[in-house]
Amino acid sequence: MATPKFPKTPVSFHGELKKRIADYFDQKGKAPTGNIKLYTKAVILFLLFVGFYVHLVFFTPVLWLALVESALFGFVISAIGFNIMHDGAHGSFSRYKWVNDMASNFANFLGASQHMWKTKHNIIHHTYTNIAGVDDDIEARPLLRLCDEQEHYKIHKYQHYYFPFAYSLLYLWWVFVTDYKKYFSGKIGNIPLRKMTTSEHVSFWMYKLAHAVLFVAIPIYFVGFMPWLVGFLTMGLVTGFVLSIVFQLAHTVEHTHFPMPAEATGKMEDEWAIHQIKTTANFATRNKVISWFCGGLNFQIEHHLFPKISHIHYPQISKIIKQACQEFGIQYVEYPRMTTAIKSHVSYLKHVGRAA
Repeated sequence: MATPKFPKTPVSFHGELKKRIADYFDQKGKAPTGNIKLYTKAVILFLLFVGFYVHLVFFTPVLWLALVESALFGFVISAIGFNIMHDGAHGSFSRYKWVNDMASNFANFLGASQHMWKTKHNIIHHTYTNIAGVDDDIEARPLLRLCDEQEHYKIHKYQHYYFPFAYSLLYLWWVFVTDYKKYFSGKIGNIPLRKMTTSEHVSFWMYKLAHAVLFVAIPIYFVGFMPWLVGFLTMGLVTGFVLSIVFQLAHTVEHTHFPMPAEATGKMEDEWAIHQIKTTANFATRNKVISWFCGGLNFQIEHHLFPKISHIHYPQISKIIKQACQEFGIQYVEYPRMTTAIKSHVSYLKHVGRAA
């Protein structure tokens, strides 16, 4: 399908939001990018990453402890993705481009192509959120059906039971399958990729090789094939599940919308900013541990409206956005606890898993 168009309105809600947020940063004298809190967290996560890797590969502990460390390693990799790579990819980690590039490049070393990610996430997902046939983040067939517009298979009747298994495959599938599928097809879903430059082709293969050396060749050499396989799968499955559940709680719950463009015009009903709020949900925003670990992705509404603002500032700007939503009569979806959001997500999976 052709990419939908968003209407231009005489009184722009997005324009009003941008004015209020700009006023906030001017009054506080703050930069919208990362600060010492973010950089301290980045150092902690990097040291944890190095510590787990070195201990597992070069000082391999007994089996039970190796499995625990491999699982914790998966949590650390997820946290690096949420806090360092994600902000870097959006240009919000630092005011300096080279620092943002370095932060976003963490994903390349972890096996996930930043070129593919920035197109899939920054451009497609952030523009066409929850629009079936365009937003690749809600495309998980044949295992899962994530909206009513997608084809229904008999297995979907049980997806609210087996979704943890499906989610756990994300990281491994992403690194070893979908990146290559996008590379060779030149498309993300139905959307053509921008033609890659020679340096981007070289970078793609260079980082894939670096990942294979770091996460496959070196560990196999030092610990052997089977210990590596068990540890790598444990790490990969935990990483996949954590990444998946955080992103799914933000968009595929009972109170988020899945609007489609008008068939005749290809236009969406709402302006872009209102579309983002209707298709997005927050969860556990008062839980400081979850907020620290998730890199503010539990403040998903704020992130979708202002992706170039670092997640460090989301708790403050959320108050401004909530107030604006009340004034404009726009529903601001927020679940007070992560468990509440998970229950809503399971109920939603059960609903869309039924045959039409």
